[in-house]
Amino acid sequence: MGQSASTAKLTSRRDCYHSQRSKSKSTALICPMQAEEAEDLDRRSIDGLSDFISDLPDECLACIFQSLSPGDRKRCSLVCWRWLRIEGQSRHRLSLNAQSDLHPLIPSIFSRFDAVTKLALKCDRRSVSIGDDALVLISERCRNLTRLKLRTCRNLTDAGMAAFAKNCRGLKKLSCGSCTFGAKGMNAVLDNCPALEELSVKRLRGIVEGAAAEPIGPGVSAAALKTICLKELYNGQCFGPLIIGAKNLKSLKLFRCSGDWDKLFPLIVDHVTGMVEIHMERIQVSDVGLVAISNCLNLEILHLVKTPECTNVGLAAVADKCKLLRKLHIDGCKANRIGDEGLNAVAKSCPNLQELVLIGVNPTKLSLEMLATNCQNLERLALCGSDTVGDAEISCIAVKCIALKKLCIKSCPVSDHGMEALASGCPNLVKVKVKKCRGVTSEGADWLRANRGSLAVNLDTGEHLDASASDGGAQDNGVEFPPVMSAQMGAPSIASSSTGRSTSFKLLGLLSGRSLVACTLRRLASSNGSSRS
Repeated sequence: MGQSASTAKLTSRRDCYHSQRSKSKSTALICPMQAEEAEDLDRRSIDGLSDFISDLPDECLACIFQSLSPGDRKRCSLVCWRWLRIEGQSRHRLSLNAQSDLHPLIPSIFSRFDAVTKLALKCDRRSVSIGDDALVLISERCRNLTRLKLRTCRNLTDAGMAAFAKNCRGLKKLSCGSCTFGAKGMNAVLDNCPALEELSVKRLRGIVEGAAAEPIGPGVSAAALKTICLKELYNGQCFGPLIIGAKNLKSLKLFRCSGDWDKLFPLIVDHVTGMVEIHMERIQVSDVGLVAISNCLNLEILHLVKTPECTNVGLAAVADKCKLLRKLHIDGCKANRIGDEGLNAVAKSCPNLQELVLIGVNPTKLSLEMLATNCQNLERLALCGSDTVGDAEISCIAVKCIALKKLCIKSCPVSDHGMEALASGCPNLVKVKVKKCRGVTSEGADWLRANRGSLAVNLDTGEHLDASASDGGAQDNGVEFPPVMSAQMGAPSIASSSTGRSTSFKLLGLLSGRSLVACTLRRLASSNGSSRS
């Protein structure tokens, strides 16, 4: 009797559940919001148990989603209507394949992801990209957009950029590469986006070459701009009015931009005096430009990469006035125009130097000893492709560089004797990287590891084919020094809701979010098990 009554009760409960499920499915076809409410009712009434996840506020669930990977977020959005809605509303970063067939999907995409503030539109070079109509439609749906990245969107014109700029006046960061709009489109952005802080332009094909080029800037954006990065532009100097007008500019990066920059730098530094970071790679600049740059008294970071007209004279002028210099990268491309004289000037006037990268430069023991003695905060040192850095120079570094933490040696005439000197020197050294130094053997590296157990020794003899041995600049030499704790992470290739938090914070969030979900699922499973027993 008891068993049959229990069976009848269970059957009745299942019938009720299936009835509610069928109602939910029919409701879903009519109204998603009603379907969501019905589905919530279903979850709460299964076997009389409580669904702990459903009790979480939307804000908590959104925080969990923000800690998940893009793939996990997509899977979570398929769980139920509520999760689909919350996942879409909490996603702030979106990356889309910007082919032409994206256009008809834009309304539905941005109806779901209605809180996007950071958008990347990327198209394959062999495909047809979206045009002006699609970009304008996106701007109408994302008026709160703060960051936009455009890659190979070759069907965008000046008119489309102008319409976009008028709709997204809160834009703070614009990055465009391999696009075909020109100066009018760029000026439209600068005239309508007063909050723009970062501008990165690479291979902008619509800019006219020569004297007929239309000047770009300054516009209303100039007052807020803090970072300008120009790459591979035939006429990058047409951005001169913008750079000169950006009085609060902190970082200027110029990569492979044609034109005589010696004429422009004196004008720039007369109006922009607060720059702290300047990168110059493969541009036409000489000591004239460096002397002008020396008037940037707050300069902390200077990169001179493959600028063969820059000599000891220009470097000494910078060192003499820019006493706050912390990071100095020089790729002399074996021109022998920067050496002991310039480095001695740096050692004499820049006591705050923390990072020094020398590629294709031939310093001797004289300048290295002076740098080690005077720059007591030097923590990161890279010596690459130098014919004069041998065991004596490494021994000098080992004795004098007390604060040194990371040392990179590449393609230098160093032997195992230099490695032995490091065993007893540089008390704060944590990592040594030796690459393509034929005199250093695996036995020498093993001996150094054995005598300094806490020291990470990375030896690459270069016997195998190495793709990094190109001439593309400092990073190709494997001497980039990332910070121990990164302040920001790069944007993922697919949509994510990252807000630029630190790696460790994201990891903690990821673990806590998944632990919360796992804990909830375990509690549900145990409750189901106990009720059925």
